[in-house]
Amino acid sequence: MTIHDEHPFTPAESGRSPARRFRSRLASPVTLWTAAHQGQRAGLTVSSLLVADGDPGLVVGILDPLSDLWDALRASGRAVISVLDWPDRSLADAFGYVAPAPGGPFTLAQWTESEWGPRLAAGHTWAGCQLLDVDHPTAGWGILVRLEIAHVELGPDAPTEQPPLVHRRGRYSAAD
Repeated sequence: MTIHDEHPFTPAESGRSPARRFRSRLASPVTLWTAAHQGQRAGLTVSSLLVADGDPGLVVGILDPLSDLWDALRASGRAVISVLDWPDRSLADAFGYVAPAPGGPFTLAQWTESEWGPRLAAGHTWAGCQLLDVDHPTAGWGILVRLEIAHVELGPDAPTEQPPLVHRRGRYSAAD
């Protein structure tokens, strides 16, 4: 068995679209979006998002329209968006469906139920959000969703804070 530096199913850099190659050069935050509907939990690792300050504050994200997360979010109208830290790499991979998670990715961490859906029990920064729009335009291969930030809880401040997890050029790194 050979261990590779890169994901075995990722096309070579020269075979990727120019937009994907451009995006890979931007450091993106790694977040975990979770939602629940009728007792069914769903989650997805999301790095394509923007937070807009205002009254109310908004999160704009691009989601896979075929994901279980999108089904649960659309049905419930609510989601939790958690900012992942450096130690959460395996959780990000499990919810990104690029690493195995026997029993499902929700078995890999402790969870607390909230008004907006399941949230990580450990001291993560998270936001409880309400889905705003009925129509969701396509954005590349995904759909563009807008959520109103209804509640925010901030994780610990430095110096005990873990560095946030970022994704750049197909790899995770810790932001300082």
